[in-house]
Amino acid sequence: MSKAELTFEIRPLVADDNSAWRGLWADYLEFYDTTVPEAVYASTFARLIGDDPQDFNCLLAISNDRPVGLAHYLSHRNNWKIENTCYLQDLYVDPTLRGSGIGRALIEAVYAQCDAAGVTTVHWMTHETNTTARQLYDRIGNKTPFIQYVRQT
Repeated sequence: MSKAELTFEIRPLVADDNSAWRGLWADYLEFYDTTVPEAVYASTFARLIGDDPQDFNCLLAISNDRPVGLAHYLSHRNNWKIENTCYLQDLYVDPTLRGSGIGRALIEAVYAQCDAAGVTTVHWMTHETNTTARQLYDRIGNKTPFIQYVRQT
């Protein structure tokens, strides 16, 4: 099946997705040359399927009954506006399926979730060397001039 003929659906993460989600997220972390301890996998998954509105959410792209992409996102307060803002923290698509529309569909599904909740802004970051993803991001978002700083202890 060619990428043009690929069929997929976007749906929320459920408890039965744990193993497939772990595989996708591990691949995503590997792409960024990092890992997390088992306790982080467990707590992240529990939060993703929990019902606390402060926790992240996850959408999966499913093709042929197999998860092939994910999006982790969080609605949060913003001091510059009344409405919440959405942070799209992680977006990952199986490398063999990139260019098939799955990444765009995941982002647009996050947009739809935000629109339904009255969230007017979605923001995300990527590494400057992530040129493949940036080609998509340049078409569906606006690059800002902000630079990120981080303190880690």
